[in-house]
Amino acid sequence: MAEVKIAAQSRTEFGKGAARRARRANLVPGVVYGHGQDPRHVNLPGHELLMAVRTPNVLISLDVDGKSELVIPKAIQRDPIKGFLEHIDLLVVKRGEKVSVEVPVHAEGELAPGGGVLEHVLNALPVEAEATHIPVSFTVSVEGLEAGAAILAKDVELPAGTTLAVEDDAVVLQVVAAQAEEPEEAAEGEEGAAEAPAAEAAAE
Repeated sequence: MAEVKIAAQSRTEFGKGAARRARRANLVPGVVYGHGQDPRHVNLPGHELLMAVRTPNVLISLDVDGKSELVIPKAIQRDPIKGFLEHIDLLVVKRGEKVSVEVPVHAEGELAPGGGVLEHVLNALPVEAEATHIPVSFTVSVEGLEAGAAILAKDVELPAGTTLAVEDDAVVLQVVAAQAEEPEEAAEGEEGAAEAPAAEAAAE
């Protein structure tokens, strides 16, 4: 995974008012923590950060007050309506160490004809990976799977150096039988048949 370089500013103002001022200046408030350091409050450039976090678990080379260190996003808050970034927590990592992350899972291929509906039980798979070699995503084939079939965590192919952080038999994807629906015409016919005897009884 390539590193993204971002320069941040130390943040000394706090509270909702300070956060609003930062956002008006296209800055995103954040906290940098980890490796026994006291949490540090920063403001990050909004556009650069937004582009960076489009990649899950992106590795960021963060420059704060002339000091550079590697961080990964651990919690991102977005505006529920407009979607812009409101706050971010960044975890300090070191080259060579393993970190716990969740990696998105994508399915490819076509289910068996009439095979059912694919359900994503886990949209992201918990794994441990080397901080500078975190997989961007996992792709799983569902080609030809029928109702009742499932893809377990142990079935997902992991790159070297990456290990599961969840039980081997945890269900990631499964195929469930499609719910059969009665045609509307048949339903209407049944209603008509039920109404006829009632009408006859009323007439008597």
